[in-house]
Amino acid sequence: MKKSVLFIFLLMIFSSIKAQEKLTQPPYLKVGDTIAIVAPAGILKSRKATIEKAKKLAQSWGLKVVVGKNVFNQNNHFAGTDNERCQDFQDALDNPNIKAIWAARGGYGSVRILDMLDFTKFKQSPKWVIGYSDITAFHNHIHNLGFETIHGMMATSLEQKPEEILNTIASFKKALFGEDLSYTVSASTQNRSLKTKEINGQLIGGNLAILTSMLGSKSQLKTAHKILFIEEIGEYKYAIDRMLQSLKRANYFTKVNAVIVGDMSSIKKNSTKWGSSITQLILDVIPADIPVFFNFPAGHEADNSALIFGRNIKLLVNKADYELKFIKN
Repeated sequence: MKKSVLFIFLLMIFSSIKAQEKLTQPPYLKVGDTIAIVAPAGILKSRKATIEKAKKLAQSWGLKVVVGKNVFNQNNHFAGTDNERCQDFQDALDNPNIKAIWAARGGYGSVRILDMLDFTKFKQSPKWVIGYSDITAFHNHIHNLGFETIHGMMATSLEQKPEEILNTIASFKKALFGEDLSYTVSASTQNRSLKTKEINGQLIGGNLAILTSMLGSKSQLKTAHKILFIEEIGEYKYAIDRMLQSLKRANYFTKVNAVIVGDMSSIKKNSTKWGSSITQLILDVIPADIPVFFNFPAGHEADNSALIFGRNIKLLVNKADYELKFIKN
């Protein structure tokens, strides 16, 4: 009898833990909803036409758009002072009529306002927070608050050639409106599948430099039994190795189910050669018993497929490709 009670008790604890792993999904958007465009990081100098283009795209989907009053402010590197950028983001968080917060661009600066923000009203009326690169700071922080976010295109993505971003826009719309989302990626000879046919887990991650900058803070991710996505741009190979080594020392790869590698763009050439490819560098750092998949089309290239962070995914591995399927809540 005592063993039976103990078993039930442990089962309840396990079920509770599993339930806690499932993050809250903000409501998908529908025609008539309002989104806010804000600039939490880099300056938007001479980019009013770009923001106008982003407004028109969202309006073509039947959405209403408001632009933060400080978006075009300039304060050296940033789109306004920390207080100004924070105010736009806070206004969007607090307004229950705004259903999504769309970052105008990344750059650098999100971490400077992260701890200035009050997420109380956001928790009461959650909404999608959208962006990539520097916006990884928000993805990580909001993940730890228990909410899903969208790693996807920003307003400045529309500065790419229209024919090169068709998938980017289409996948973003699907994620935003709750359509089925899945991707099939051609297999790379560098993939380390370990003969695994199916991997399940919650998708997390973002920009490698920002993931590293979150270490030691309340925004640091817990990666155990999850699937980690990484991407990067404009770094030396030794710098990428250093960041990966930092994540490794912080146990990012100890119990992770798999690692998906997106774009590793514009890698800088150092005067002293590194001696291996970027893919081999990554494989050398991540433990040999962890599956690693390359060439996922997300990051700083024109083809930037939308991802829902915090959502459970199914990774199906075949000889010719691997398929990433998002599981609907």
